[in-house]
Amino acid sequence: MNASAHSKHGSCTLVGAGPGDPELLTIKAWKAIQSATVLLVDDLVSQDIVDFASPQARIIYVGKRGGCKSTPQAFIEKLMETEVRQGEHVVRLKGGDPFIFGRGGEEVEHLRAAGIEVQVINGITAGLAGLTSLGAPLTHRAHAHGVIFVTGHAKPGDTGTDWRALAATAQAAKLTVVIYMGVSSVEHITAELQAGGLPANMPAAIIQHASLPHQRHAITTLHELAATLHTENLASPSVLVIGDVVQGVAAWAQQPAMPDTRQAIF
Repeated sequence: MNASAHSKHGSCTLVGAGPGDPELLTIKAWKAIQSATVLLVDDLVSQDIVDFASPQARIIYVGKRGGCKSTPQAFIEKLMETEVRQGEHVVRLKGGDPFIFGRGGEEVEHLRAAGIEVQVINGITAGLAGLTSLGAPLTHRAHAHGVIFVTGHAKPGDTGTDWRALAATAQAAKLTVVIYMGVSSVEHITAELQAGGLPANMPAAIIQHASLPHQRHAITTLHELAATLHTENLASPSVLVIGDVVQGVAAWAQQPAMPDTRQAIF
């Protein structure tokens, strides 16, 4: 199996499924999914992507979402190890990218400690796909010299992100801030970012279900971000994008629509 790194008995590959649109899969990811004998699927992976698996593959759903019933991480890691030792070609299919808030690092560490080599196939992360779908970049020479990907969900017992320090850095260095899993803490996050120096009128975007047919979004300001989430009835899974680059969404919206010339490659 070319798409997997082989251990003594089976093989294991962590595959990024991207934000949801099956056409955003890499060819390498598609090949890995097709050749899997066991597919461990995250909650946010679309069914259209799961359908690429072989009819003979065993599909196991191991969803993990904040505020919902989740499969324990330790169980997932042990299951991966067990299936590989039984000779299976295991694909751990994750939404977005395995190494951007996908706990891929934890899984690789566990498997390598058990003597199992793992291959990782990157996927497009929602923080990139979301704003791109609105026609705006995350970086721009005139507006943003870089981008910060940060989680709004702290590990139990962890103090989490110092939002005031992050705001000061983002303001001084002209950085776009992209927040994953920040909906439940949005009031606290936005208050701290403003206290740290980000202007209340800084443009902000909320993108829910990025890249999927039912994607929804709203454009607002940092100060109004929490209120907009509620009034527009937006919820998880959403990414929050804060920065001057969001101004580009309005400019793009005024351009004439271009025909969709994409062709399915699968």
